[in-house]
Amino acid sequence: MGGQQSKSAEPSANEEAIFKGLASLQVEDEDYIEVACEKTSHEPLTWKPQDLPIQVLESWKSNILSDPKNRLALTALGSNNPRQVLTSLPTQIVDQQVYNIKIPFEGAPITNQRSSGRCWLFASTNVFRVALMRRYNLDSFELSQSYLFFWDKLEKANWFLEQIIDTAGEDLDGRLVQHLLGDIVSDGGQWDMVYNLVDKYGLVPQVLYPDNWNAMNSGVLNSIVKAKLREFALELRKIIRRSSKGGVSAAEKLSSAKEKMMREIALIMTLLLGPPPSPEKEFTWQYADKAGKAHEVKVKPRVFARDIASSGGDLRINASVIESMISLVHDPRHEPLTLLTVDRLGNIVGGRGVSYINVDMPTLKRACVKMLKAGLPVFFGSDVGKFSDSASGVMDLDLFSYDLGLGGTSLLGATKAERLVTRESQMTHAMVLTAVHVDEATGRTVRWRVQNSWGAAAGDKGWFVMSDAWMDEFVYQTVVDPKFVSAEVRDVLKKEAVVLPVWDPMGALA
Repeated sequence: MGGQQSKSAEPSANEEAIFKGLASLQVEDEDYIEVACEKTSHEPLTWKPQDLPIQVLESWKSNILSDPKNRLALTALGSNNPRQVLTSLPTQIVDQQVYNIKIPFEGAPITNQRSSGRCWLFASTNVFRVALMRRYNLDSFELSQSYLFFWDKLEKANWFLEQIIDTAGEDLDGRLVQHLLGDIVSDGGQWDMVYNLVDKYGLVPQVLYPDNWNAMNSGVLNSIVKAKLREFALELRKIIRRSSKGGVSAAEKLSSAKEKMMREIALIMTLLLGPPPSPEKEFTWQYADKAGKAHEVKVKPRVFARDIASSGGDLRINASVIESMISLVHDPRHEPLTLLTVDRLGNIVGGRGVSYINVDMPTLKRACVKMLKAGLPVFFGSDVGKFSDSASGVMDLDLFSYDLGLGGTSLLGATKAERLVTRESQMTHAMVLTAVHVDEATGRTVRWRVQNSWGAAAGDKGWFVMSDAWMDEFVYQTVVDPKFVSAEVRDVLKKEAVVLPVWDPMGALA
């Protein structure tokens, strides 16, 4: 931008005192300790709260505005979206949609979750549909995300009420109950929750149960259901307190009250989303293949889900395969090859709990590459909002030049573990990997092709590109076939799991 940086003004007496106080609190690099072990005792800190003297603030402002680069940044950033101003064109040019390993069939069309948090259902059904499209020789096809959404909401409501009953002895204003009351029936979910839904309810084509307004705009539905469930939570706790002596009659009263509550939730869900197909009854699906030939399939949803396979048998993504898939996560707060689970996180009572195998990033990436080489798409979870642009579809740590526009300020000063423990980052979105570019000289992965569910207007006609460095920092989970990892990784499932509290960042639902 030109111009030599001006010298700093001499600090005032108040400013010097503040600087001395801050200097006394500085921590040298070698003094950092493991985030997961941050329970080391320290000497009590003698500290007097400090205000912000106006003359100090004026001095800071004067210093900022004395730099011509800052004055130019003020003009540019104050009149436009800072991310647009600071977007790095060279980074966008480097991140091209060019890959040397790509699955032969990616599926179509690009899906759109609209104003809802159903990304995990879109990502998982986008994985499932690939084999179905090959099997039925289809140009485009979608499974009904709304069908799974309906049953997930209903099951999560039941799960919530059971958690309220189980925590009736806890203080209402305690951290556990308050957390349960805060995140009742999230739109989000996890792979194990997908398995639970498909195992119990099966799958249906999207044309048989398409999205309606409330599926595409879930905010109103959620507010209604949450309001009722919070009322029900208080009522259940009152019933339990009044029946403190226990006995069969108390249990029967509780069961009767809960059943009535669930009937009301089912009423709300049915009226807002529409009655879904029955999991136990045959549906009739009529479709035209690529050649325009008409076909008809009559099958029950659960049977339909049990045998999702391409005609050649090369893409078997059926119920048994879905059941065997494992979630690899990279949580640097814990040792690699640790089994993790999250307390009270689930959707179906009696269903499978959430289970993660913690690995390092090289292990996670190798498994993804093997999946893609085998022609299989990969479900993954990430913090999509960091260093990404929905218009260009680029996810890259160098995408925004924050340091250039904000006077040297960096937003990557913390480690991945530190971002987790301070709530700066967590899983927020699920998408699908369909390709990777590998450097032929070094064998290192360079960039990844991402199928998103934000419609064709986002990214490159719906497709995103993720740099390998971005994957290191902001991808937390991939779901893979266990045959693509070592026996050492598979054997982690035999270990006793580390149980994380429900409010842990790894309990976030994509």
